[in-house]
Amino acid sequence: MKQWIALAALAAVSVGAQAQNFPGTKPVSIVVPFAAGGPTDRVARDLAEAMRKQIPGSNFVVENAAGAGGTIGANKVAKANPDGHTLLLFHIGMAATPALYRKLSYKPLEDFEYLGMVNDVPMTLVGKPQLPANTYRDFENYIRANAGKLNIAHAGLGSASHLCGLLWQSNLQTKDAMTTIPFGGTGPAMTALIGGQVDVMCDQTTNTTGQIEGGRVKAFAVTTAKPLSTHPVLKHYPSLQEMGLKGFNLTIWHGLYAPKGTPAAVTKSLNEALKKALKDPEFIKKNEGLGALVVNDKRVEPEEHKKFVAAEMVKIKAAVDAGGKYAD
Repeated sequence: MKQWIALAALAAVSVGAQAQNFPGTKPVSIVVPFAAGGPTDRVARDLAEAMRKQIPGSNFVVENAAGAGGTIGANKVAKANPDGHTLLLFHIGMAATPALYRKLSYKPLEDFEYLGMVNDVPMTLVGKPQLPANTYRDFENYIRANAGKLNIAHAGLGSASHLCGLLWQSNLQTKDAMTTIPFGGTGPAMTALIGGQVDVMCDQTTNTTGQIEGGRVKAFAVTTAKPLSTHPVLKHYPSLQEMGLKGFNLTIWHGLYAPKGTPAAVTKSLNEALKKALKDPEFIKKNEGLGALVVNDKRVEPEEHKKFVAAEMVKIKAAVDAGGKYAD
């Protein structure tokens, strides 16, 4: 009995020392499961800088591990040493991959410690400039009147634009009204839309705002629950929920994760640093520049972050199953 108590006390001291010394001289890698230069990569680099400020002497670096819709990078972190030095920054794909990849090599709700949400990026529904419709209602009527003749672009299976298109069509119950055209990234998809080779796309404000402002595409609605009344460009467009799609609220959110088994004292330290980073004026300003909204609600807490992702999984799985197309 005395030996057990001594071992327990030693373990407690060890964990406490680990948290106190974290991260030590070893850098903390934030793994981005996409290529460098994209929206998630930019968020990660800004977050790394903001978190470095919160832990004196720390060094946060970004590591790109792209491929397979984000699953390669996520799997890398799931299998990493759970010491807090390898983290994952993933977007809505964290909730989408279990539906898209039916033989996933990791379990999103079981193989990670949830550290908190980072931001929300609204989406916009846009069309080619040649479309005759100018309002969302006219646009919806045009789609129904031309069922089977139109197409909708996305940046690849599992991309933000793919998920948005799936959920929108599922809510409209028009999955057979448009042919889905996948592209190898947002750039080619947007180029095709501007050129009139495709009719519709739903994508992040980070990718669409400049095109809308320049008159190169037509905007019809935003995907947030309420209109973006303070956005300089998108304040002029209604939300899909406002236009009759009850309960429709979609953003491309980002969350931070550690491997399962990371000591509680270390995850607490990381969560505290994250919450402080989310209040950093410079980080907020950089997010606003991307068209993103820094999270300032209860989802910054690990348990609420996990509940949110679990609910998103249910919503996305229903849309993916209705579409009937999987990544595997």
